[in-house]
Amino acid sequence: MPVTTTAPPAPARRRPRRALAPYAFLAPFLVPFVLFTLVPVGYAFWQSLHRTERTGGTFGKTRTVFAGFDQYARVLQADYFTESLLRVLGFALVQIPVMLLLSLVLALLLDSAVARAKKFFRLVYFVPYGIPGVVAALMWAFLYDPRLSPVVDLLRKAGADVDLLGPDVILWSIANVVTWTYTGYNMLIIYAALQAVPSDIEEAARVDGASGWTIALRIKIPIIRPALVLTGVFSIIGTFQLFTEPQVFRAVSTSVTSTYTPNIAAYSLASGDSYSEAAALSVVLALVTFALSFAFLRFTSRRQG
Repeated sequence: MPVTTTAPPAPARRRPRRALAPYAFLAPFLVPFVLFTLVPVGYAFWQSLHRTERTGGTFGKTRTVFAGFDQYARVLQADYFTESLLRVLGFALVQIPVMLLLSLVLALLLDSAVARAKKFFRLVYFVPYGIPGVVAALMWAFLYDPRLSPVVDLLRKAGADVDLLGPDVILWSIANVVTWTYTGYNMLIIYAALQAVPSDIEEAARVDGASGWTIALRIKIPIIRPALVLTGVFSIIGTFQLFTEPQVFRAVSTSVTSTYTPNIAAYSLASGDSYSEAAALSVVLALVTFALSFAFLRFTSRRQG
């Protein structure tokens, strides 16, 4: 008599649940990113393609009509856009290298074997970043004001009569505020990367007679190159978002106009009910920032290769 065997029941399929697991972990990031980044950007792009028209005279009704890329043409042809963009580009070419160099030097000093009180100095360097941007700008505006500043008085007594709020210097006065604020933040990123450098490599270099300067240049800096690139990208993005410091300085100096930077120009347009043009300017600025950040990444990757 043949013996029949029954196959064991197939295990329940868990693949669909496992496939959803990564999205569940990503949801705390993806949901706010979609709601507060992608949706506003999409709405700004939609608004940039439309304009508001008033019918029936001054007191008539308003309607929104499709305008295509007319707002983009107006932005690209406007003098304020070219001037503000070139101003920010010049700001970035000077301020970003200076700030990152200071951050790198401070991080290397903290990471050196002879450094003392590392926790204290890490906190001291990071404190400026913890101060709200408006408060920091107001503090520096006081130090720049020739009527109130003790710093300006000392410079005058030393024979240097410089108007730190004048049209020729104001941009670099703002750069000083930004450098003071963000140097400590970038220093912490670089310092964290230095902590991941294997200690045996440094010990082997010291056994071979390498000095601390040689170890920093030939070993540490090449290893932490990704962290330097990351801080560079963050700095490029932050520079093209420059708003708080010049906006505060507008209250104390006539050198800062309503179109001093692209972000301030967009804010001024929106304040004047030119929402479509402000949206177009914001989209163009986002594209310029993306293009420059991408070019910087490509340039650094080629140098590394």
